[in-house]
Amino acid sequence: MTLVDELILGIMRGPDGFKNALREILAEDLKMSVNQFCSKTGLSPSTIYKIMQEKREPNLRTVRSVLRAVRQLEKQPSGPFIAVIASRGVLSKIEERIVQVGEKSLKVKEYPAQTVEDAIIAAVMAERDGALAVVCAPIIAPTIEKLLSIPVSIIIPRDSALRAIEVAAKKAL
Repeated sequence: MTLVDELILGIMRGPDGFKNALREILAEDLKMSVNQFCSKTGLSPSTIYKIMQEKREPNLRTVRSVLRAVRQLEKQPSGPFIAVIASRGVLSKIEERIVQVGEKSLKVKEYPAQTVEDAIIAAVMAERDGALAVVCAPIIAPTIEKLLSIPVSIIIPRDSALRAIEVAAKKAL
């Protein structure tokens, strides 16, 4: 599930849902303060602070701006990360966004793909974005390995996607 999906689900949960989802995304996923978030996205710190302190209910324009900003930041991961290329159904089952390998923490970034062509494009984009390794389905892995200079690990249906991510992280480090 993407960060934008989490924000939208937050809106659906109730009055505090958006605020709580945004607070969690800033703290845990993006690891940013409100000021850092606003300086990178051009949003008004006072508006975001008012939303976070429940002094203001966000209007549609503000929600759209926050969603756009989070989507933009999510596509530009900071720090080391492992790319997971899979269908949305598989990606929605991945609950961990950070994998611990030894003493290092690595982010997990999702790249949805429905076709072989989507998977190839996603793999190239992941490498360009700075991925340390790629996790993908066995059917596409040999092709992706030929295209990329980073390690490729496969998701085997009987194993969990998290295990494949850990294998990729160990290969990358």
